[in-house]
Amino acid sequence: MAGPATADSSRTQVTSAADCPSSGSLCLYEGTNFSGRQFTVSSNGSDGVCVSLVDHGWGERARSAINTHRGNAAMFPNDDCLGQPYSVPGNSSLDSFGSFVPQSVWVPADQ
Repeated sequence: MAGPATADSSRTQVTSAADCPSSGSLCLYEGTNFSGRQFTVSSNGSDGVCVSLVDHGWGERARSAINTHRGNAAMFPNDDCLGQPYSVPGNSSLDSFGSFVPQSVWVPADQ
């Protein structure tokens, strides 16, 4: 069973990559190259968790990401983590998703 998640969609100011927590989070950005508003997701449980971006008002908004987990995170083209995953390797970043538009994300357990 998936553990609880935290999702911070309250940021209303433009942020930078430096605003992403240094460990245990997946930070999504509205613009490429980690620009625009930021949405941060992390798992509070011992298991990973699926988070609907649609439910948080972030459906079709994310364009770049930073994963500060040791493990891989994944983004999905459909809500509820369904469909072919788009991986965000642990301790890495993607400055652009190209034409991929995530509707949900799965983040690993906080390690």
